[in-house]
Amino acid sequence: MISKRLFTENEIADLKLNKFVQNVTPKAITYTEEFREHFVEEYEKGKLPSQIFREAGFDTTILGERVKSFKKRVLAMKKRPEGLRDTRKDSSGRLRFSEMTPEEEIEYLKHKIALQNQQIEALKKANSINRRASKAMRKKNSN
Repeated sequence: MISKRLFTENEIADLKLNKFVQNVTPKAITYTEEFREHFVEEYEKGKLPSQIFREAGFDTTILGERVKSFKKRVLAMKKRPEGLRDTRKDSSGRLRFSEMTPEEEIEYLKHKIALQNQQIEALKKANSINRRASKAMRKKNSN
């Protein structure tokens, strides 16, 4: 969950000066992979999260609850197969054709055709039902 406390313009400017900061917005801060690795190493040696942040040049009063949430997040990241790497830019949904192998593209297109065939069949059924209902209404009204 994103902290409700927003960074001021001055705080953003100060945070951007830190070598361990990849990006800062008023709502969020992204740390470098180097810092995530450093944090885990130091934490496993027994240091407290706030101490690690202070030693890395951060003002923990500015970061507030983000220090605790970072600890939880980075320790969970460590358990993933991808490790501490930021995977957000890599996982942006469906693969682009340029990134697909010919086999993947064929499978994708086969799936797309099958889906379109299902949609066509559903439309045919709906059209048939509507025609029968319309015919029944005309017959009922003529009586």
